[in-house]
Amino acid sequence: MKQFLTFLFFIFLFSACKSPIADLNQALSTITIEDVERQSKILGSDAFMGRKPCTEGEKITINYLEAEFKRIGLEPAANGSYFQEVSLMEITNTPDEKLQISGKDKSIEFDLLTDFAAFSMRAEAELELNKSEIVFVGYGIVAPEYNWNDYENVDVKGKTVVVLVNDPGLVNGNPEFFKGNAMTYYGRWTYKYEEAARQGAAACFIIHEDKGAGYGWGVVSNGNEAPRLFLADKNGYSDRCAIQAWLSQDAAKKLFAEAGLNSEIWKDAANPGFKAIPLNLSASMKMKNSWRIDKSNNVLGLLKGSSRADEVIIYSAHWDHFGIGRKVDGDSIYNGAVDNGTSLAWMLEIAEAFVALEQKPERSILFFAPTGEESGLIGATHYVQNPLFDLKKTVANINNDMMLPYGRMKDVMITGFGQSELDNYVSEIAPKYDRYVLPDPNPHTGMYFRADHFAFAKAGVPALFARGNCDSREHGKEWALKKEADWLANNYHKVTDEYETWWDLSGVTEDAKLFFEIGYKLSMESTFPEWNANSEFKHLR
Repeated sequence: MKQFLTFLFFIFLFSACKSPIADLNQALSTITIEDVERQSKILGSDAFMGRKPCTEGEKITINYLEAEFKRIGLEPAANGSYFQEVSLMEITNTPDEKLQISGKDKSIEFDLLTDFAAFSMRAEAELELNKSEIVFVGYGIVAPEYNWNDYENVDVKGKTVVVLVNDPGLVNGNPEFFKGNAMTYYGRWTYKYEEAARQGAAACFIIHEDKGAGYGWGVVSNGNEAPRLFLADKNGYSDRCAIQAWLSQDAAKKLFAEAGLNSEIWKDAANPGFKAIPLNLSASMKMKNSWRIDKSNNVLGLLKGSSRADEVIIYSAHWDHFGIGRKVDGDSIYNGAVDNGTSLAWMLEIAEAFVALEQKPERSILFFAPTGEESGLIGATHYVQNPLFDLKKTVANINNDMMLPYGRMKDVMITGFGQSELDNYVSEIAPKYDRYVLPDPNPHTGMYFRADHFAFAKAGVPALFARGNCDSREHGKEWALKKEADWLANNYHKVTDEYETWWDLSGVTEDAKLFFEIGYKLSMESTFPEWNANSEFKHLR
């Protein structure tokens, strides 16, 4: 009788426990389009006041996310809190309306916002360029692995450098040169300013070009009008260039003409052997600054791993946008419903699926909503400088941003395709959803360096940024790419980025399921994905 009862007990035990497949499917069933729609509508509503850091909109947003993390069943991740405090500096720059360019015979003037845009990170009340010598240093890149140094044998200390946007590979025409059309970090505008500062330059002007930058001049000029946010720095960024600026392409052509250079200089700078050229011109302008130190918050919720809790997979989607600004057609709230409300909904649905698992993941899963992405990946950068988990035991970061509301897609577009072994996980699971992997068709725009996952990549953590984007299941590729271009032209960083009743979020929902499965697979493994051999981040792991 005792043996029979023991037998019945085990029969009951096995019948009560789901199989791994049944458990996974049950978790997947919690990811629904109704929930994605609900979250996107809420987070993109006027009630959140545009979700700008250090405003009432931040308080509303982070308190909502905290409540959602609690409801879902996530633990506070930051020493008993859902919030990780981030110290910020908000600086307001007031540059001169004119940039004076002087030469031997005559001078020319450039107009603010039309010809140039200028800002500074320095916490100094007044900054001045006083007849600062101008040197054209090509792409402004020092890249030993490519045998490239635009600053070789030229002293730019205290001078103004003018540099081209993007990489020489975009212009050179050789697909093996740098990374061909794909931007490397050396092509990113943030790198240009960093390198100019390392070289001791007083100012750095980047020549804007739509294709190389990945956006039009309007994005540059509009961004010059509002206060800027940076991580607070104990030295007030005294080690950065006094003036960080952009030149329009037309202004750059006038500058080169004034220096007696022809238009071929653009092409010459992309060829090996190019040498920096003093323009025999000087730049003069002043800038007044005011600043304040404030606090913002990252929001983090945790599901502890069952057996290797010190190893972690991090899902991320930034919570911030631009708040309340100048009225456009009667509307002043920059809702950020796509940027980044849809991605927050994506992440919250994935969190619900993980918590619904009967067999909990062996590794911990951290759900991370950073602040300040729109101001330069501030919250994500703060996290990697102050991680809650050892970065060496951080398995991967899976990030998303600007998930468009145009329905189900056949593709899974990987931005930064080829960087790491995480691509293999996408390739393995995508066919389950009748989908295929597509490298970003516009790698020259450098999107891999423009969202929060990049902060993790710079810290050596393999990072994945992927979503359905380019091949509509219902309408095809041409339609999807046209829709993306239309959205970027008419809604990106504008008051029109609002939730609409026509949205089709079935694609975002399917992406949530796919990337839940990728994280689940990673959470049950003991290995760590690596950077690929040709990645500029491989040496950091």
